[in-house]
Amino acid sequence: MIDFKALAQTYGTPLYVYDFDAMKTQFESLKEAFRGRKSILAYAVKANSNLSVVKHFAQQGSGADCVSIGEVRRALMAGVPKYRVIFSGVGKRDDEIREAIESDILYINVESEAELGRVEMIARELGAKARISVRVNPNIDPKTHPYISTGLHDNKFGVEIVAAKRMYIQAKNSPNLDPVGIHFHIGSQLTDLEPIYEAAVIVADLLRSLQAIDIELKFFDIGGGLGVRYDNETTIEPYDYAQAILSALKGIDVTIIMEPGRFLTANAGYFLTKVLYEKNNGEKRFVMVDGAMNDLIRPSLYKAYHRVEALDKTGDATPADVVGPVCESGDFLAKNYPLPPMEHNDLLVIHSAGAYGFGMGSNYNTRGRSAEIAIEAANVRLIRRRETFDDVIALERDYL
Repeated sequence: MIDFKALAQTYGTPLYVYDFDAMKTQFESLKEAFRGRKSILAYAVKANSNLSVVKHFAQQGSGADCVSIGEVRRALMAGVPKYRVIFSGVGKRDDEIREAIESDILYINVESEAELGRVEMIARELGAKARISVRVNPNIDPKTHPYISTGLHDNKFGVEIVAAKRMYIQAKNSPNLDPVGIHFHIGSQLTDLEPIYEAAVIVADLLRSLQAIDIELKFFDIGGGLGVRYDNETTIEPYDYAQAILSALKGIDVTIIMEPGRFLTANAGYFLTKVLYEKNNGEKRFVMVDGAMNDLIRPSLYKAYHRVEALDKTGDATPADVVGPVCESGDFLAKNYPLPPMEHNDLLVIHSAGAYGFGMGSNYNTRGRSAEIAIEAANVRLIRRRETFDDVIALERDYL
């Protein structure tokens, strides 16, 4: 059991709390599901990019899926071997591509024919041969929130099958490109296995057609997106996930790459916030807390549900909006959530906050970002201190 009250007393609120043991358990469950096949688990750094989190997975043998050169640097700094680092993302600048090639990472996931041209040109300028993979958009409905759907032609990600084949032929014939992998990722928070299987079949068929014209790829990158339980979702078991992928790949000898993020961290993280006071506008009840949308934006951005736990409180629960100090009507952590009567300094624990929580935070309203702590084998340590006002204005004050 996590002693949230002691943590609040020691580190203050708002506060992010991560259970590193739970993260390790999730990692091992997915690794075990693919046991017996060549595979790499490349942690999706965007889910939670704290250096200590990335290092924790690196120590389990993880690679890193990165969507900016900053994330590539984080991964390398945290101890991820360069041959397990992948650089993805739809809008790579020339300087980012150049640094990725010079860093000699596993490969660059290319998202368009135009981007492939830039990678080829920069590799030629460097006198290098850039390892690449093409992100294929299989036009499969992932049955998830539209903001986190990535595998339809309406989405900005990847290329359709015909374009992908052209790109592989171009790469095969280029002295500055080395096509080593193929990639797809249809969305995040996936709770239905069928779309994943359908996408894997489509991309595996493309892989077979490439083999037929002597384009031999080493890596079959299935992306991430495995959903987790925030409320009452029925989630996909790692074993079933693995069997679906292996079924689609029948007869093909490749290394499977997975890019789990949310699956590893979401339910291992908590956001701890303190009650300031209650307020009623007519019959509408508000619980004002010191955490806000700048700390945890998922409820405001996606209308995402997070379970709210009122620590050591009893009494009849009635609906309340849990709202923060940010000057926006959209600043809420929960809407119409049943809570007992709350008093000043009571604590609320927002569950499932380990993914896309701190990383999507901001300094809006000149609010310093929360501290982050890790718990591992009952030991607690600070992994990011709370921001001060001086931190927030550090890049501005010299220009007054």
